[in-house]
Amino acid sequence: MAEKECVIEHDVLLETNDGRDVVGVKATCMCCDSVTEAFGSGAKSVRRALARMREECPEGEASFFFADDGSDND
Repeated sequence: MAEKECVIEHDVLLETNDGRDVVGVKATCMCCDSVTEAFGSGAKSVRRALARMREECPEGEASFFFADDGSDND
């Protein structure tokens, strides 16, 4: 199984009808620039975004996606 690095960004993913921002994380694959998102800002959200990257890989690979930014060390 190949390993592929992702860059993690914390961002506002959407705005609710009452004007509140919903924060989340975006994982961007360094190989193909594919992006996945997950709500929340903690380590579990980072892991979910990376898991979604594996599920939704546009290249159809079952790779292990990781982020070397220290955010999933909780």
